[in-house]
Amino acid sequence: MKRFFSVLLCLTMICCMAGCSGVKATEPASNVYVIGFSQVGSESDWRVANTRSMTATFADDPSYELLMENARQQQENQFSAVRKFILEGVDFIIIAPTVEEGWETVLTEIKEAGIPVIIMDRSVAVDDEDLYLTNIGSDFLRQGNLAVEWLEDEIPEDKEIRILHLQGTIGATAQIQRTKALEDAVAKHANWEISSQLYGDFTEAKAYEVMTAYLKENKDIDVLYSENDNMTFGAMRALEEAGISYGNGGQVKIITFDATREALQYCHDGKINLCVECNPLFGPLVKELIENYRNGIDIPKHVYVDESAYTTQNITQEFVDSREY
Repeated sequence: MKRFFSVLLCLTMICCMAGCSGVKATEPASNVYVIGFSQVGSESDWRVANTRSMTATFADDPSYELLMENARQQQENQFSAVRKFILEGVDFIIIAPTVEEGWETVLTEIKEAGIPVIIMDRSVAVDDEDLYLTNIGSDFLRQGNLAVEWLEDEIPEDKEIRILHLQGTIGATAQIQRTKALEDAVAKHANWEISSQLYGDFTEAKAYEVMTAYLKENKDIDVLYSENDNMTFGAMRALEEAGISYGNGGQVKIITFDATREALQYCHDGKINLCVECNPLFGPLVKELIENYRNGIDIPKHVYVDESAYTTQNITQEFVDSREY
């Protein structure tokens, strides 16, 4: 019993000392602006570069604290992360949504908590656009149109072509808009046919799996339209194993989206015909938008990053080597 009271006394003294210190390790300094960032995942090289840009931008500024949660491509994980940010009382929330649908309730909760939101990379389908401050990202429809315009220049009007379409995460903005561009173009060209649409989920492993299965029964392909680089890499491996040539002078012309360094190298070497750029380096621009908001400066509802498209003819090895992602 004496030992019990001795231990209790020691614990009481420790608690009192901790209380007198006036510092709680879990609380940030009052002058730090805390940002909660719900990242969709780490499914691709593009996503890794995007995360790196965000974390590096805010890590260099001690007046900011970035709290990032990786949703591993699950929307429910994003909902949980956002609600955690609300409970923690962060100053700002950034969301890179998994898919467009399903955000109305959570965004309403954020608005009721008085926390501003930036939607990043992909978009959200909500009736009330006042639920978020701005949407920063790529013009995915323009990306798709750049791809089909290049294909129109490459293919004679009287030549029939079969296009194999590798789709990313269904319902994601990039998938929706890149798919729309292709389907609209096919509808305008009687000689174009989408032979199949395969679900690759923006990952190399899934793309390799579905391409390998498809090529066991179907090898009559003229064009591969792949909605991101990592899926393209998986598809290239499957094509090689099936004995199908690709790239400049090959059976299959390859169109890919993202234009990461590895894809650009393949393009420079003639193994990929077209790389459509999707710029992941949002960090500095996101920070600029947040600071404009804090300073009372109006910001546009939609902000697009600068992007282009590349072929073997318009890139150099020096350009490839200088790529940041």
